[in-house]
Amino acid sequence: MDFLSLFVKDFIAQLQSPTLAFLIGGMIIAALGSELVIPESICTIIVFMLLMKIGLTGGTAIRNSSLTEMVLPMIFAVITGIVIVFIARYTLAKLPKVKVVDAIATGGLFGAVSGSTMAAGLTVLDQAKMSYEPWAGALYPFMDIPALVTAIVVANIYLNKKKRKEAAYSTEQPVAAGDYPDQKDYPSTRQEYLSQQKNAEDNRVKIWPIIEESLRGPALSAMLLGLALGIFTQPESVYKSFYDPLFRGLLSILMLVMGMEAWSRIGELRKVAQWYVVYSVVAPFIHGLIAFGLGMIAHYTMNFSMGGVVILAVIASSSSDISGPPTLRAGIPSANPSAYIGASTAVGTPIAIGLCIPFFLGLAQALGG
Repeated sequence: MDFLSLFVKDFIAQLQSPTLAFLIGGMIIAALGSELVIPESICTIIVFMLLMKIGLTGGTAIRNSSLTEMVLPMIFAVITGIVIVFIARYTLAKLPKVKVVDAIATGGLFGAVSGSTMAAGLTVLDQAKMSYEPWAGALYPFMDIPALVTAIVVANIYLNKKKRKEAAYSTEQPVAAGDYPDQKDYPSTRQEYLSQQKNAEDNRVKIWPIIEESLRGPALSAMLLGLALGIFTQPESVYKSFYDPLFRGLLSILMLVMGMEAWSRIGELRKVAQWYVVYSVVAPFIHGLIAFGLGMIAHYTMNFSMGGVVILAVIASSSSDISGPPTLRAGIPSANPSAYIGASTAVGTPIAIGLCIPFFLGLAQALGG
């Protein structure tokens, strides 16, 4: 009963949170036929500033942490963030009528980290008097950024393959049967055969150029630039006076825009909404258990504290409500915001806060934390 009351409380709190409230507000005014338009150039500037702030936050946290102690938990955080994206790619994306790019974006959002969920987890650990490493909270960028990068790259690879297949299909000539319906079509010489093989290889999707293109894209470029500046410089003054104070206000504007975009695509979601609900309920536990298991390896090999294991599991069970939406909007513009943001913020976050935090804390205590 306590779990149910916590879930209901956190669900209502999420409905009132700025992230979801502005998203819903944008959907409402779009539904009412409002002619409000936020110029795309302004959205581009907002996304840049948001992602720079996210990168600076992560880079500063890494610079101020003990990297030698963080190595194994850091590696496990990276692995978890990447694996979560592929879980969505090969589970949610396979469900009836679920669009692959929407599923990948949802996986990216669930692989990324919610700062509010992590803060709630740290508070619960303090109240339970379970010790953890001071730098444990700095693990979040190692899971957050790889998950978002992976989601964008995987989505671009999928879209590239889809475009190539559509192009090949549109130029394909119908044949009666077989690869070579006429004798003259058979390769008569080895040189001709090799030429045909080369043409076939040229038509395959080349993954590395897509990765390079994704990394050069505006979303990841801004985030990685901020990360590098946070690690190798000391941007605290400009961060505290400019990026940090403006962050939540700019995010609210972007959520309003995404709400209006989401309304235009809401018809796509109506037929498959139940699958996103199922995924959002089950996924946080699966993701958290993966991270908990990896954290236990670090516990037994590197003396990583049980409190640190819980934090790793909590950030894995969380889904981003701040860094993810603007990154995915810029990196996967064809994905439906009503799918991945609705799944994450409306269902995933209450599950993570109300159920996963006490679950993983209890599991750690049962194992002798």
